[in-house]
Amino acid sequence: MSQQHSAAPAPTPTTDAAVATVARRRDWWRDAVIYQVYPRSFADSNGDGMGDLEGIRARLPYLRDLGVDAVWLSPFYASPQADAGYDVADYRAVDPMFGTLLDADALIRDAHGLGLRIIVDLVPNHSSDQHEWFKRALAEGPGSPSRDRYHFRPGKGENGELPPNDWESIFGGPAWTRVTEPDGTPGEWYLHLFAPEQPDFNWEHPAVGDEFRSILRFWLDMGVDGFRIDVAHGMVKAEGLPDLGDHEQLKLLGNDVMPFFDQDGVHDIYRQWRLILDEYSGERIFVAEAWTPTVERTAHYVRPDELHQAFNFQYLGTHWHAEELRTVIDRTLDAMRPVGAPATWVLSNHDVTRHATRFANPPGLGTQIRLAGDRELGLRRARAATLLMLALPGSAYVYQGEELGLPDVVDLPDEVRQDPAYFRGAGQDGYRDGCRVPIPWTREGSSYGFGDGGSWLPQPEGWGELSVEAQTGTPGSTLELYRSALAVRRDQADLGAGDAVEWLPAPEGVLAFRRGDFVCVANTTGEPVTVPEYGRVLIANAEVAETGGEARVPADTTVWWTAG
Repeated sequence: MSQQHSAAPAPTPTTDAAVATVARRRDWWRDAVIYQVYPRSFADSNGDGMGDLEGIRARLPYLRDLGVDAVWLSPFYASPQADAGYDVADYRAVDPMFGTLLDADALIRDAHGLGLRIIVDLVPNHSSDQHEWFKRALAEGPGSPSRDRYHFRPGKGENGELPPNDWESIFGGPAWTRVTEPDGTPGEWYLHLFAPEQPDFNWEHPAVGDEFRSILRFWLDMGVDGFRIDVAHGMVKAEGLPDLGDHEQLKLLGNDVMPFFDQDGVHDIYRQWRLILDEYSGERIFVAEAWTPTVERTAHYVRPDELHQAFNFQYLGTHWHAEELRTVIDRTLDAMRPVGAPATWVLSNHDVTRHATRFANPPGLGTQIRLAGDRELGLRRARAATLLMLALPGSAYVYQGEELGLPDVVDLPDEVRQDPAYFRGAGQDGYRDGCRVPIPWTREGSSYGFGDGGSWLPQPEGWGELSVEAQTGTPGSTLELYRSALAVRRDQADLGAGDAVEWLPAPEGVLAFRRGDFVCVANTTGEPVTVPEYGRVLIANAEVAETGGEARVPADTTVWWTAG
């Protein structure tokens, strides 16, 4: 890993110049479309069955032609991969399965040359148990300064055999693991809100803050355009680590402020980080993954002196239902307006069932399900939901493969599963593998163009018919719908920017709003509806019949009009 550190190119004026090439306009992030790449599942350059940085680099022209503004890379740091790279052993090194720092540098430079920005994941709540700090903490024993960088505590009970408090891991079971001390005796416990291989940092220790400020500068000097902050609502724990007093804690997540999540102290950290980011040219940004009880609390993360964007998980979890969608859209815009931050909209990511499958099933099943549902219905709704999302003011996120209309792979055999949550008896269902299956690029081949050596998760038969090759140039394909929608969004001044919509009268189950000369109508019902003809149709996910000043909008269809 130290060799990789020395291989990092020194910051030069070229880095800033490269960043400047993508600075087409100020505040680019306010209406950006950002594409999430899950590196192990995007493209494999060396035939080992695992996606890598060179594979991503080779496919950058595809992303440029798709029409996105930036690419967000899920973790590629050196890691034992206990949680797919979210257990980081070295924040300044690339894991050999993905390449080297030189590969990362080439990827960043090529992206800038194509007019794309690069956002990388940052994991500040916890490290890997193989991080040098944690290994030193174990070796040095109780009372050592190294242990203060994590949350080590003596256990309760007569012999310290019980955890220090009642907190539960997000992956199930206690959030504490007892260590064996250097002398071989049972000893202290350490906190891990996720897997035992992911010990939580103690952000009260000044060395932790110093280290992450250095890590930020390392990657900013490499030329990255921003950071997506994993578990941005974590890091700070309530003073004294008090018991929660509830043994179904996972049901409370997202509904309440927890003693280990969404504590007010996280905002002091982000104010310090923002000062660093603002030293760099090119309008670099922070994006928060912050699960909070309300969009109003999410807005705290994007105050003017903190982060730029925060994921809108309330929107992601909303059913394909007009009234529910309107409520969350209004609440989101109302919450973001006072702090001057853009809303964000997202339908899928690497942790939830793809929306083409979620919408294929009845509401109420959550965001991790293992039912295929009605594939045709799910795809139709997913296409309509995408057009609605892209019509809203703010920034939109696209998860790799959704532009192909990929469903979740719900029938993976248990023996091939990789999700660590699957192997822990409680907690999450552990079905995230279904949205992480490598995406298809070609109709044929050992992995449908993903690489020459198969894929780390098996792809379904028929995956090739959903591939980039199969859909490119095919009228009505989901890929061409995305390409057209993103081109229209870029050309229409009233799309993306702004912080409000003007709702228009519409039949029950239909959303209709105006933004300048632009009008969007989304029919969430299972039946055709008749609405006024609002001008020239720009795009729709199904055929719209217009006669006599009226338009017949099919079931589960979104239409964009312009009066200009």
